[in-house]
Amino acid sequence: MSGITTTEAGEQTVGLDAQQVALLKEPCILVDELDRPQGSSSKHECHLMKNINKGMLHRAFSVFIFNSQKELLLQQRSFAKITFPGCFTNSCCSHPLAVPNEQEEESAIGVRRAACRRLEAELGIDREHVQPEDLTFMTRVLYKASSDGIWGEHEVDYVLLLCKDLAINPNPNEVHTCRWVTLHGVCSMLREAETGAISLSPWFKRIADSPLLSSWWENLDNPESVSDRHTIHRL
Repeated sequence: MSGITTTEAGEQTVGLDAQQVALLKEPCILVDELDRPQGSSSKHECHLMKNINKGMLHRAFSVFIFNSQKELLLQQRSFAKITFPGCFTNSCCSHPLAVPNEQEEESAIGVRRAACRRLEAELGIDREHVQPEDLTFMTRVLYKASSDGIWGEHEVDYVLLLCKDLAINPNPNEVHTCRWVTLHGVCSMLREAETGAISLSPWFKRIADSPLLSSWWENLDNPESVSDRHTIHRL
């Protein structure tokens, strides 16, 4: 797919947060609907609806952090974010980069390395406290959603579970607020979202609406028992 021009890129990012715009240069891993690598493209190009509508799809991950009280950490995305600003979502969401150590596919090790990188960038969790082996690869979901008509998401999203008590120090450019919730609390938030009182990211809402989240929650003592790594759920 042809790249965007410098003029087009400038027009698309007018008025957006400078730190977030700088991150648009990152190289994402392009995949097909079976999650087979198809090269790479910039985060900028991957998140433009004009490209998404032509089929551009990239690899991503979503981390769900549970503490010893079996509460889930949710974050409200910073209002500086380019896609879905201010939406409540799971603990950490991002993309592995098209670089060798994050493209390695055996046991999703590249994705898990990327998650450790982003847990530090978003939530201030030192990489000494979370290693790739602490993250359980549960399954993958495929979804598409428009944020504002210009920007959107189209991802094969790796779901990673992390069961650990951790101190967090959120980066305000990435995260507006955080809260720990029970499964009942998530159900309450789904009802709030229906009334428009809050907004949820589309990937989190679709996962929470499906049987997946409750199944993981019920098996936090042995998440491997309900992992489904060969399936790509279309949500």
